[in-house]
Amino acid sequence: MLQMNTGYSSRPLMIGFAGAMAMAAAMGFGRFFYTPILPGMIGGIPLSAADAGTIAAGNFAGYLAGAILSAYGWAAGRERKVALGGLLATAILLAAMAATTSVFAFTAIRFLAGVASALAMIFTSSIVLPYAVGRDNVNVLHFGGVGAGIALSSALVYVVNTTGGGNDLGGMHGWQLNWIAGAAIVFAVSAAVAWLLPRQVLGTGSVVEPPLEWRRPLVLLTLSYGLFGFGYVITATFLVTIARMGEAGPVVEFLAWFLTGTAAAVSLLLWRPFVNRVGLAVAYVAALGTEAVGVLGSVLLPPTAGALAGGLLLGATFMVITAYGLQIGRKLSPDSPRRALAVMTAAFGTGQIIGPLVAGWVGQASGSFTLPTVLAAAALAVCVLLAWPIVRRTS
Repeated sequence: MLQMNTGYSSRPLMIGFAGAMAMAAAMGFGRFFYTPILPGMIGGIPLSAADAGTIAAGNFAGYLAGAILSAYGWAAGRERKVALGGLLATAILLAAMAATTSVFAFTAIRFLAGVASALAMIFTSSIVLPYAVGRDNVNVLHFGGVGAGIALSSALVYVVNTTGGGNDLGGMHGWQLNWIAGAAIVFAVSAAVAWLLPRQVLGTGSVVEPPLEWRRPLVLLTLSYGLFGFGYVITATFLVTIARMGEAGPVVEFLAWFLTGTAAAVSLLLWRPFVNRVGLAVAYVAALGTEAVGVLGSVLLPPTAGALAGGLLLGATFMVITAYGLQIGRKLSPDSPRRALAVMTAAFGTGQIIGPLVAGWVGQASGSFTLPTVLAAAALAVCVLLAWPIVRRTS
């Protein structure tokens, strides 16, 4: 790996930019690149809806495993090496997706990619976020990298597919070229992150926290957060495939996922005035309701309008719900904030593993993703009902 220019250690915005690039690579590509490539894999291999759901669930299971693995102290003092290793592994595993057509192999590769993206995200964040204390712009820049990566990945797939990559080229199909192109980008980004990411890890001291006190608000929030994982992930996995099945056209397929990423990149910034006015709990519930509308609209509106509206509202809310939910959890458990975050993350991870499996099975049985998407919207509506007592308690 390239050595870091140590002059950057005193430049928080540059560190935030390094974090943004790492998040774009680990999450925008490592975790979400499957979404825009999936229609090509379904048609080119081919894959069934159940196969597609199984592969997606493998990735989310790996992400949950990586998050749990990160909770232990084995990486203390090695955070930077683990973060960069996770990024390098992400690039290798993206390329590996082009080397097989086996559903079992795809699922295994995506599981490992989930572990790698979790390690890269968590340990990069552990390095970057202490430099964001008192500098909200660094925090927004860092997490905005997820959306930027999603938008870039959508543009990459569109370019590859419209410049001859949709047909066989050198014995490779377009979906294979997309995985290789994504791997090349993540490898280049990994080198840039290695140059910019500081070596000094601030605030690494640890305090043993007491067990969680499971009061009613925390129970309701955790249930809501777990159902949110189920509700968002079906659209986040199958949005482009839904657009393909509705014959919305390649431009709409590109724009739907591009809008998701662009909206996600600026969502925390755009929601900030609303949060300042009404508080975290009201904003959390409002974002859940907004996302439910977008998820439902993605299949009930005409194909073009549904894909674009669904992508825009998904991008405008999923990072916001993720961030605000965890912040509320910390406030509800002031003595054990890390334990609260760990339990909520596990609930969320479980929901997003179940989501693609249910969507794949139900989609294959029904012949479309309309019914599983309606189920996802219903789950988000239940999230609102579960979280509403928290609003009343904190208002």
